Amino acid sequence: MRTLILGVLGCSLVLSAQAFYSASDDVVELNPSNFNKEVIQGDSLWLIEFYAPWCGHCQSLTADWKKAATTLKGIVKVGAVDADQHKSLGGQYGVRGFPTIKIFGANKNKPEDYQGGRTSQAIVDGAMKALNSLVKDRLSGKSGSSGYKQQSGGGGAGSKQDVVELTDDNFDKMVMQGDEVWLVEFFAPWCGHCKNLEPEWTAAASAVNEQTKGKVRLGAVDATVHQAVSSRYGIRGFPTIKIFRKGEEPEDYQGGRTRGDIIARALDLFSDHAPPPELHEILSEDTLKKTCEDSQLCVIGVLPHILDTGAAGRNGYLEVMMKMAEKYKKKSWGWLWMEAGTQMELEAALGIGGFGYPAMAAINARKMKFALLRGSFSETGIHEFLRELSVGRGSTATLGNGSMPKVHTVEPWDGKDGQLPEEDDYDLSDVDLDDDVLSKIEL
Repeated sequence: MRTLILGVLGCSLVLSAQAFYSASDDVVELNPSNFNKEVIQGDSLWLIEFYAPWCGHCQSLTADWKKAATTLKGIVKVGAVDADQHKSLGGQYGVRGFPTIKIFGANKNKPEDYQGGRTSQAIVDGAMKALNSLVKDRLSGKSGSSGYKQQSGGGGAGSKQDVVELTDDNFDKMVMQGDEVWLVEFFAPWCGHCKNLEPEWTAAASAVNEQTKGKVRLGAVDATVHQAVSSRYGIRGFPTIKIFRKGEEPEDYQGGRTRGDIIARALDLFSDHAPPPELHEILSEDTLKKTCEDSQLCVIGVLPHILDTGAAGRNGYLEVMMKMAEKYKKKSWGWLWMEAGTQMELEAALGIGGFGYPAMAAINARKMKFALLRGSFSETGIHEFLRELSVGRGSTATLGNGSMPKVHTVEPWDGKDGQLPEEDDYDLSDVDLDDDVLSKIEL
C-alpha cells in the first residue's frame, strides 16, 4: 500500500510539474487537434507561447502569462503549446528554443515573433500594439487573408507561390526535369479526403516555399483530368501523395496529413539535399553583420595563431567546424571563424579574454545574447554545446554593451604555414673595435 501511495504521489508530482495551465486559467491550451480551428480559421488575434515543461525560463514565465491572459480576456486570445510534446506544431512555425512567443494576427500562416519583455505588463502592451496594427490594416482595406490559390507554375524559381497546378503537358518539364524536390498530390475533385487535405496542402505549400526558398515545391494533379501522368504512376486512390527527386524513382509519402506534418517532411527533404552552410573567415564588419543578422544563431570559432598550429593544425579545427555545420544544417545557422588576436574587441565582448584557444561562441544577434563553449573544441564537445542551445538549455549572457563590437578589416588566411618575421642581419666585418673593447670580449 505504501508503495502504491508513493507511486501515485510520484505520478501526481510529475503531472503537476508539466501542467502549466489548467481549465480554470484564461490561457488556452493548444495542440494539433484544435490549433487550426481555434487559431488559423478564427478571426481573433492570438498571442501564443511555445514552451517545454522542463524549461526553466518557461516555468518563470507562467505566472505572467496567466496574468496577461486574464487582462486581455475578450480582447486578445492568449494560448500555449507544449512544443516538446507537439514537436510537429512547433516545427511548423520554426520554434527552436523555449519559450518562443508568436503573434498570429493579419496573416495567420506567417505569424510574427514577439519581441517584447516577459512581464505581464510588457506582454499586454505588445498585444495591444499588435491589435492596433491589425485594426489599422482592416480600416485601410487590407484583409490580412492568406489568399491561397493554385497557380499555373509559370513563375520563376524562388518566386512567391502556393500549390503549383500540374498537368499532363507541364509535369515532365517542371517535375522530372527540374532541380527542385517535389511533393505532388494526385486528387479527384469529388473526393472528400482531398477536400479535407486542400487547406493543409495550400498552407504548407506557402510555408515550404518560403522556408526552402523554392528548393522544395508542392504541386497538385487533378487525376480525373490528367490521366496520362496519373496512370504512369499507378494512381488508384485519392488523395495519393508522391515525392519526386531528380534522377530517382518517386516514392510514396508516408507522413501525416496536417500542414505541420507536411512541412516537417518537406524540410527534411530540403536538408537532405541542401549543401552545408559555408564557413566564412571574419574579414570585415560586413562579414560578421550579414552572417549573424541573416541567421537565428551564428557560431564563431576563434582559432589559435597560425604560428601556434601551422596550416595542418588550423585545417584540423576548420574540418571539425565544417562537420558540425553539416550536422546542424537543418538549423540554417551562420558559421564563422577568426584568428586569435585579429578582432580583440569582439573577443572582449564575448569574454574570451585573449587566451584559451581554440574557443567558440554562439551569438543570437536579434537578442544580442551569446553563449560560450565550455567543453572541448571537438565534434563531441561542440555537439553537446549546440544541442543544449538548440533546446533552450544553454547559459547565455548579454553581448558586450548590447551591440555588435567594432570589427577590423583583415587580410584572409592564404592557407599556408605562418612565417616568423624576418630579422635584419648585421655585417660586423667593417666595424672597428678598439683594443680595450676586444680585451673585454676575450675576458
